[in-house]
Amino acid sequence: MTSQDIHAALGAFHRAIAEETGPQKPWQALQALAQQIVGAKLFTVTTVDLDAEVARRLYTNMPEAYPVSGTKPITVDPWFQQVVIGKQLFVANTLEAIAGHFPDWELIGSIGCRSCINMPVFVRGKVLGTVNMLDVEGHFTPDRVALVEHLRIPAIAAFLAAR
Repeated sequence: MTSQDIHAALGAFHRAIAEETGPQKPWQALQALAQQIVGAKLFTVTTVDLDAEVARRLYTNMPEAYPVSGTKPITVDPWFQQVVIGKQLFVANTLEAIAGHFPDWELIGSIGCRSCINMPVFVRGKVLGTVNMLDVEGHFTPDRVALVEHLRIPAIAAFLAAR
């Protein structure tokens, strides 16, 4: 992907969240941007409420497999330590690596996903949530991981626009 392609994708994202209305529009715009820059078969956004100790899915492009509903308790595990406490990306490029962190790994595999990247979104030191992208085995190469950095500020904008 060239810098010109990235610039055009970011411009389209900006126009979409500046002009579109509706509760899902910021997430749809972020998904479109992520698809253009990185590519992802499954795209979800999850909020993290540390005060209530729960996480909740805000958006999904596969509602039949990953619906937007309810909450789940936060578990302080190695993934949480890395992503939420450490504010670092989590990358797993095999189903075996995913299975070591996510109890729904069989469902992930059944929809053809065998790699994932989770990007934490922070504002003023506070976690807003994560942007989660999944695809085929080995999809999140070092080059694609570097491209994910272009999604950080748009993700903040989407969280703020969705409020």
